[in-house]
Amino acid sequence: MINPLRIITLVLALVILSPIAQADVKLPTILNSHMVLQQGMPAPIWGWADAGEKITVKFAGQTKTTTANDKGKWLVKLDALKASAKPRTLTISAKNQIKLTDVLVGEVWICSGQSNMEWPIRASKNPKQEAANANYPNIRIYNVVGHPKSYTPVDHCNGLWTAVTPKSIPNFSAVGYFFGRRLHKELKTPIGLVGSNWGGTRIEPWTTIDGFDSVPETKPLAERARKLAASGSKRVNHQETTAICNAMILPLAPYAMRGAIWYQGESNGGEHMSYYYKKKALVNGWRKLFNPNLGFYWVQLANFRNPNDKPQGGDGWARIREAQLKALDIPHTGMAVITDIGEARDIHPRNKQDVGSRLAQWALYQTYKKTNLVPSGPLYKSQKIEGGKIRLSFNHIGKGLMVGKKTGLAPTAEVKDGKLAHFAIAGADKKWHWADAVIDGNTVVVSSSAVKNPVAVRYAFSMNPNTANLYNKDGLPASPFRTDNW
Repeated sequence: MINPLRIITLVLALVILSPIAQADVKLPTILNSHMVLQQGMPAPIWGWADAGEKITVKFAGQTKTTTANDKGKWLVKLDALKASAKPRTLTISAKNQIKLTDVLVGEVWICSGQSNMEWPIRASKNPKQEAANANYPNIRIYNVVGHPKSYTPVDHCNGLWTAVTPKSIPNFSAVGYFFGRRLHKELKTPIGLVGSNWGGTRIEPWTTIDGFDSVPETKPLAERARKLAASGSKRVNHQETTAICNAMILPLAPYAMRGAIWYQGESNGGEHMSYYYKKKALVNGWRKLFNPNLGFYWVQLANFRNPNDKPQGGDGWARIREAQLKALDIPHTGMAVITDIGEARDIHPRNKQDVGSRLAQWALYQTYKKTNLVPSGPLYKSQKIEGGKIRLSFNHIGKGLMVGKKTGLAPTAEVKDGKLAHFAIAGADKKWHWADAVIDGNTVVVSSSAVKNPVAVRYAFSMNPNTANLYNKDGLPASPFRTDNW
């Protein structure tokens, strides 16, 4: 005789194990308690459920509803929110209900790149002091855990939002934290920092196919990415095109973000203008993912290795720095110059405080319209030949030009009666000579007794321009540059 209780137990087991009962509404990990939602623009909330399932999202007095599509995906957009440090709950209701607590509204930035962006507080300057002082309940950090990779787009990555405390901050990106800390102090609003980085990586794996398609010079990389995706290969080389983007960037989209900071280039250090085109592709692709007006600020590579005493320079990273400088023609971008804080024997300079602050300087000036600031040190604008001399003009001279000296974390000091260094000059014969350079008002005049009819100047155009000392009086260094195209 069949036991009725056994039948009931079997039926209940089937119900519990059925796909319908299993298909609770789910969210990506970037949407979680303690997160910061971006103010001032529609904020996407998305996830997965049963096909046709009705989803209701409630937050800050708003109620949005939608229905999961035939693949079980759904998305709503909250209307633009106002900044708020008041912890609130975001509720998603369907067959089940999810409550995300302690949600703030403010400014959200993604912090990405290779090891110098991944480099944590605990390995930077003054780690114990910085961690001990990290009590910022309204700065929230989210870090993509591990180093996932894929030749095809991935929906999920692992991560967790948490408030900045002495215990939570030591392993987070130092550059990202110092950037966010300055924004928080000056904007007085909650800040969300999304860390997604991987040491030793090239720019290509971080870029979307759409990004590569948007730049004629990088279209072959888009085709390569498509072939890799179609191959079905499970043996993924993380340095291949889009391989990291698919697993560490796409799962974060379309989370609303104000901007991105980027510290990468060492692994592409032998390149020149090819890196410029790849940078355009990177920015275009990320703007399509997160925000068409995404602010994008990067770090020019630091001085490194033994100095080169040849006036023509051009060694090592000189040319990729030039590509990074040229990329400033991309709208709403900026570049932190750090050729004064590198370490000859260490590719990871420990002074990440100045790096983060200089990136924030750009964001405050350009993204947040704090026009009382100068965004960077002097950037070359033009030259004028005046007989046996060349007069150089610059953008971003701020309070004026000066000879400066940067020591550790101390503010740049003006060197009174100091002499400018690391300028070279050449005539039509293309032979370079070290030059005399003097500040004349808001310009620099360069000359050499060895060059009677000069045509071009180079400044700090070498792997380690350790004597370069042109600054503005705001304490920010001039970018390396050259006026020739030889």
